Amino acid sequence: MADNLDVKNPDSSLLNYKRYFNTQPVAKTPNVVVVICESFSAYKSSMWGNPLNTTPYFDEMCKQGIFFDRCFTPSWGTARGIWAVITGIPDVEYPNTASRNPAAVDQHTLINDYAGYGKYYFIGGSSSWANIRGLLTNNISGLHIYEQGDYKASSIDVWGISDKRLFLAANNVLKEETHPFFAVIQTADNHRPYTIPDEDKAAFKLKKYSDDSLKRFGFQSNEELNAFRYTDFSFETFIGAAKKEKYFSNTIFVFVGDHGIRGQVGAMFPKAWETDGLTTQHVPLLFYAPALLAPQRIDRTCSQVDLVPSATALAHIAFTNTTIGKNLFDTIPVSSARFKNAAFLFDPNLKQIGIVTDEYCYIQDLLSGTEDFRSSRNNEPLPETPAIAEDRKALKELAQAYYETARYMMQHNSKKDAINQK
Repeated sequence: MADNLDVKNPDSSLLNYKRYFNTQPVAKTPNVVVVICESFSAYKSSMWGNPLNTTPYFDEMCKQGIFFDRCFTPSWGTARGIWAVITGIPDVEYPNTASRNPAAVDQHTLINDYAGYGKYYFIGGSSSWANIRGLLTNNISGLHIYEQGDYKASSIDVWGISDKRLFLAANNVLKEETHPFFAVIQTADNHRPYTIPDEDKAAFKLKKYSDDSLKRFGFQSNEELNAFRYTDFSFETFIGAAKKEKYFSNTIFVFVGDHGIRGQVGAMFPKAWETDGLTTQHVPLLFYAPALLAPQRIDRTCSQVDLVPSATALAHIAFTNTTIGKNLFDTIPVSSARFKNAAFLFDPNLKQIGIVTDEYCYIQDLLSGTEDFRSSRNNEPLPETPAIAEDRKALKELAQAYYETARYMMQHNSKKDAINQK
């Protein structure tokens, strides 16, 4: 892992993971707004050509930003996704989640390196579920949490206010901030019971498709389809409102799915997406700042844990990284890593670990020991050559290394531990 993370001073006894990022100061550091999007499964969206065209507005945003189209979450489930974003560590706790483990609640996060920034977390419902409140308040200094009860809007279901209202409420707070800010907005409407607010049914037109079309292109029902489309409607409402405010031109908006959804991908992706369950973890990752970033679509494999290190680097903020996430905009290549672009995978239900790279997908069942190894680029069988056999062995070792490192980090990445690392 030291080689993979490019640790400059590896120590096999003290397990040093510390890496430093220094930057040239800028006159005005950008704001950062991270949007964690509920069940934002890649194959259901428009960016890869899904014929149902569920996210046309976000598709256009991707053409105007830096879009990583091979991003994978370490696991699935919202609590695990929140954990990965905030800490930079894959959540491999089993059977519960890391946020529910009292021994793991103390974590060093790069968000605290945003000195002088206002820090915000916006959620439409309550942050008490899965002890997310504990994860946030114990680890992010000076954090302002806005949740159900803090908004003028009424709740529409068990998840609180609508995503549209959540975005507009966040915009109203952020436009009044006189300091730079780091904010997280967590959406929820793309989740059962798939509620579309009555107030939006005039502007947001419901669509209906046959059961056959829905199934062929990744959806179980028209309710699910329209909830996915409503997320796009909410993005458009948010960005439209933000563009009217002074903060917009100096803000980096980062959008990522909290996880994906298992389903059929047809011809949109290789068979590994279904066979190895990549649909549950493949999500869009977009860095959107039209005034600051030149558009680019990048097909390098990356991970949800890379989000905060990358956004922080773009914001020209120096930081000390002690976990697994990488800066995707690092111009100095990792020289010793065999697989420079890789994402770790963990399925808590099937008890599987794995690695997906630009070329391969490797999956191992932790209970039976059975393995699957195939191309992640196409459906062609991998040649049986010594070089391919060596790659398979290396990926097996890397998957196990990620898994054991994540297990270790969950209880050895406290704020005190981060200071004491070499």
